[in-house]
Amino acid sequence: MSWLISLMGFSVAATIAAGVWLELKPRGVLPHWIKGGVLGNFLVFGLAVAGFMYLGVQDVMAQEAAATGGSGISMAVGLALIGIGLPTGLAAIGAGIALGPVGAAALAVIAEKPEMFGRTLIYMGLAEGIAIYGLVMSILLLGKL
Repeated sequence: MSWLISLMGFSVAATIAAGVWLELKPRGVLPHWIKGGVLGNFLVFGLAVAGFMYLGVQDVMAQEAAATGGSGISMAVGLALIGIGLPTGLAAIGAGIALGPVGAAALAVIAEKPEMFGRTLIYMGLAEGIAIYGLVMSILLLGKL
């Protein structure tokens, strides 16, 4: 299991190093191998996370039940809590994807016509509402647990 964690750490460190190198390098032609290297690091990281989860679940399932009471949180409750957190996380990602183009267009419109500021706020609010819907769903699901 430790070799898998070190593989994940190496992949993250290599991706961060590539990002720092690209940030510090003066503008110019990028080497053709850098894109493949970063994609390769993401692929290795994703496979390592999948393997880590698989091996972690195998280790948890192989353990015998503890004789002491412990915290009382079972694997089912843990998976339910992960499932409850997913709507908020995915809705926040969706809101971020929506706010990018909407915000850029809103800034362009405000630069041309400052009187359109109120309308652009409405569009930004609609895009941010996606994240609020995800948060509301998570709160409702948490109440069902």
